[in-house]
Order: sequence, then structure tokens, then C-alpha cells
Amino acid sequence: MTAQRGRDILLKIEGAPGVFTTVAGLRARTISLNARTVDATDGDSAGRWRELLGGAGVRSAAVAGQGIFRDAASDALIREAFFSQAASVWRLIVPDFGVLKGPFLVAALEYAGEHEGEATFAISLASAGEISFEAL
Repeated sequence: MTAQRGRDILLKIEGAPGVFTTVAGLRARTISLNARTVDATDGDSAGRWRELLGGAGVRSAAVAGQGIFRDAASDALIREAFFSQAASVWRLIVPDFGVLKGPFLVAALEYAGEHEGEATFAISLASAGEISFEAL
């Protein structure tokens, strides 16, 4: 895989069923996939090496991004998702890797601005159910 432009990673939220809107103008984004391990080590473990129980841990995904709002529609979708605290369906597109899709809660939403600059925001998403993956 060759180097890629970070700006090509897209974050989209579902407004109407099946209709996804690109979230604002994200300048920085991070997608973290996690799987907790379950230690199954006991007194009979070979050589007293740790044994992990495959497929037993809790999986989660987290997304963080920063940027500027593109338009009132994307701003409204994110704001509604935060204040309702209901899981919304999000689509995360990473070129040459794949598409992650599933329910996420807006865990944090921050607004900031400087006197002689644009208003910015930061968002954190936490997975709230099964996340699907489709390779590109």
C-alpha cells in the first residue's frame, strides 16, 4: 500500500434512512479499533505462558475528528446526534482499506474559535453496536 492523503478519509452520518452526509470539513481524524483480551491462563498452561481465549473479548471502535463545519445541514445532524444521545449510523471510509459502518454515539462535541480565525469543532464517537467492515 502506498502513502495516502489523510484528507481522503471520510466520516459520514446517516440523516434520512440510507442517505449519508459527509461531516463537515475534517482536518484531522483518528479511527481506533479495539478488542479486549480474555485471559484463560491456569495452573496447567504450558510453560506457565499466558493463554488468551480467542473471540471472547469485547470489541469497540472509537473515532475522533477536528475541523470546520461545511454547512448548516452537517452542523445540525451532528448537534442532533449529540443532544438526542441516540445511536446514529455512521460510515467511515478509509481509501484502499475499507468502509466501517454501524451505530455510534457522539461521546464529545467541542466548539472553539479564535478572534481572527474560523470557528472549529472536535468530535468523539463511540461504537454503540455491531460495526460492519467492507474491504475496498
